[in-house]
Amino acid sequence: MRFLERERATVAKLLPGLDESLRATPLMELEGPDSPGIQLFRDSGGPGLLAPSDQQGRGATALDALRVQRALGSRTPSLAAATTMHHFSMATLVGLTTTDNGQESMLVAGVAASNLLVAFGFAEERPGAGILSPSMTATVSPDGILISGRTRPCSLARSMDVLAVSVMVPNWDDDGGEEVPVVALVSAGIDGVSVGGAGADSEQVTLDDALVPPDLLVQASAPDARPEVMLTAGFAWFQLLMTGSYLGAASALVERVLLDTRVPESERVGLLVEAEGAMSAAEGVARRIDDGGPDESTLADSLYVRYCVQDTLSRVVPRAVELLGGLDSLASEEVGHLATCANGLDLHPPARQGMTGPLAAYLGDGPLTIA
Repeated sequence: MRFLERERATVAKLLPGLDESLRATPLMELEGPDSPGIQLFRDSGGPGLLAPSDQQGRGATALDALRVQRALGSRTPSLAAATTMHHFSMATLVGLTTTDNGQESMLVAGVAASNLLVAFGFAEERPGAGILSPSMTATVSPDGILISGRTRPCSLARSMDVLAVSVMVPNWDDDGGEEVPVVALVSAGIDGVSVGGAGADSEQVTLDDALVPPDLLVQASAPDARPEVMLTAGFAWFQLLMTGSYLGAASALVERVLLDTRVPESERVGLLVEAEGAMSAAEGVARRIDDGGPDESTLADSLYVRYCVQDTLSRVVPRAVELLGGLDSLASEEVGHLATCANGLDLHPPARQGMTGPLAAYLGDGPLTIA
């Protein structure tokens, strides 16, 4: 099987026509401010990739989704990174849905059937707060809850249809007693939602008393669930798919080297071994998710693999760029852009330095916390 053939075959199966459309569009156009990538993703049914087939989705497994993200990253790294945030949101929602045809399942089906893009608001800018902690505040009103706060950066800020945020609200089943965590789905077009900042599609989203009705609130099924427990599954997916996306960008460089017969065989095979070894490690995490659903140990493994892949990319990317030296100006521009994109995995949370203590504590038989 040829390099990336399996990944692109998975895209063809689950999102027909997408890979062909991306391949037919110049890379720098796909990476530009007016990129057609998001619309091509919608047209292929991409927003429903992780939704179960009985909820109007494509029913992709974790292994399928990993391969899709690597394939997308090899065609347009920015689209792969942005859609990972949507998939993280969907994986979180799917993980919180009930097994019957309840309201939560209807929400997932609605997102998939309408090809809606869902962004997720983290706690990125709260010093001392865990990234999975609620980043918004909520107050109860007669018509639902009013949410205020901000999230920055927010991938898909200008393309999103819905913003998913975690908040604490009074337990209505307990006459407004102890607060419980919920995921609120905020429509991007309602009053109180604004987008502003710098950058193309990764900006600040501010909520100012944005009203969310009760039917757009998803509560964890376990009464004692904490926000970090609610989001463990989604965050394992995030690590997995973001790893695949950046590995895809690096794979685009490796693919160019493999096709260049001027490069010695030893160099080509060396890069191939590194890239495929990294992918095999990520596939191991995907299979763990598919076999039993992500738990704390799976999340830990997803972090181990993600940091291992970072190290692999730090070797593969500069070597591939060096071997591709002497190309014409357009090809050199594309190579430089791919190299910059492929080196971005270490910018995503949680940073390895911040996780050193938590992982050491986890290996000492303590709970895993996300810095």
